[in-house]
Amino acid sequence: MPENRPSTPYIDAIGISHSRAGPDARIVCLVPSITELLFVLGLGERIVGRTGFCVHPRAELRRVPKVGGTKDFDLEKLQALAPTHLIVNVDENPKERVEAAAQFVPEVIVTHPMGPLDNPPLYRLLGGIFGREEQAEELARRFDAAYRAAVEATKKLPRERVLYLIWKNPWMTVSRDTYIARTLEAVGWEQVEVGSNDRYPVIRLESLLGRVDRVILSSEPYAFRQRDADAVRETMNICSPVPGHAVGTIAVSLVDAQMTSWYGSRAIEGMSYLRQLRGT
Repeated sequence: MPENRPSTPYIDAIGISHSRAGPDARIVCLVPSITELLFVLGLGERIVGRTGFCVHPRAELRRVPKVGGTKDFDLEKLQALAPTHLIVNVDENPKERVEAAAQFVPEVIVTHPMGPLDNPPLYRLLGGIFGREEQAEELARRFDAAYRAAVEATKKLPRERVLYLIWKNPWMTVSRDTYIARTLEAVGWEQVEVGSNDRYPVIRLESLLGRVDRVILSSEPYAFRQRDADAVRETMNICSPVPGHAVGTIAVSLVDAQMTSWYGSRAIEGMSYLRQLRGT
């Protein structure tokens, strides 16, 4: 018997109880990283709908109809698929639209991982509801091993103050109260406080000069490229009171955002990715 198996009913992120689903469950998932997780748990045949941003596993998803995006999913298309279960996320899917979907979907499972250690409970929640406990426990073991290895390998490295950018024109970052920031913190990258209560605040790069050791440019939702990294270096250099100083002291890194922001099964690979990246 696997340890830490939750007892039924299974409780989601907003405290709603869910019973174990039957073998005829029809799942629509509006969260890209969780769509991938469901396939890894062996639930691919039960997935009847997804968003256009649900892209992994690519080959298997070709047969699964799209219902739109994570923010603007089409309620009529969703209803036509007759799902028994809808999987959503607090950050990714608008509350009002989810509440509208709940009028015709019997079970709406709300997720909200806030840090890397929320991954094993997420595996167990979905594994429990859909009868994949053994697969969930195996994923939890793999994640725990990857997480411990990343923390151990980086704990003696000097901690760095980082600015994680997700958009430009305007520049946008993440607050410290996010999954991304807590994942970075696990390997010694501490997201800088930018003085805003927004979870994804708009910032001015110049205001953070002298407070940041490294700028991290993500690959999504904005796909930063090398030219953007060069522009950030130039901006920091122009704003520096000592010409050339910022370029020599502020590192700029391009990262695969799926490795930093995707919870679920990809977080296992993500911890190993960050471990290696942090060591460079």
